[in-house]
Amino acid sequence: MMKYLDHLEEIIITFLIGAATFIIAVAVAHRYLSGVPIPGLQDWLLTINMSWAQELCIYMFVWMAKFGAAYGVRSGIHVGVDVLVTRMPDSWRKTTVVIAILGGALFTGLIGTLGAKFVWENGMHYAVLNKLGMAVGELYEGPVTPDLEWPTWIIYSAVPLGSYLMCFRFLQVGLGFLRTGELPHHDHTHVDGVEEMPVLDSTEALEEYEQHKFEKDGKDGGAK
Repeated sequence: MMKYLDHLEEIIITFLIGAATFIIAVAVAHRYLSGVPIPGLQDWLLTINMSWAQELCIYMFVWMAKFGAAYGVRSGIHVGVDVLVTRMPDSWRKTTVVIAILGGALFTGLIGTLGAKFVWENGMHYAVLNKLGMAVGELYEGPVTPDLEWPTWIIYSAVPLGSYLMCFRFLQVGLGFLRTGELPHHDHTHVDGVEEMPVLDSTEALEEYEQHKFEKDGKDGGAK
């Protein structure tokens, strides 16, 4: 379970990026081909409504941003000014880092709670009771989106879900720091899937070059 939870953000973001790219490509192709006077095809394309594609992709990017922020906490890619912290004594540094992490967890937890309250009152309460067949009374049904006509509380759910996940990641990073004394650090020079070559000093590089040249000359001489 933790194996998938540790990569939850990547799974969600990958799916959203892939889906958004596909939808945008289809919408652009539809718009272009609808203007080409091909008998039959043009008439059929004009019957297809793709006006919702832009709105859906905007919502996808909003969700990507919220879960991308949680990924940033987990992987340590958020920008931070730690010049003063790194110059502190170890005991003070550890206390300062823990306070900062707890502050981040508290802030994101509050945002998540306020967001959840807003989503609940903006139509989720009505939707849940209506789905369960319970009396909704005078509850607010909530607005819908312009093109997709989806309940807006579904879109706004990105705020509590993303914020609570950020809160969880802050606590996860904090526990890891207390155990190991290390914070997650993202290497901007590393590319996933690309194997890094060992760095050689000038002597090793020269010896490797001469060995390679010797082997090449030997092969060329044998070929002659």
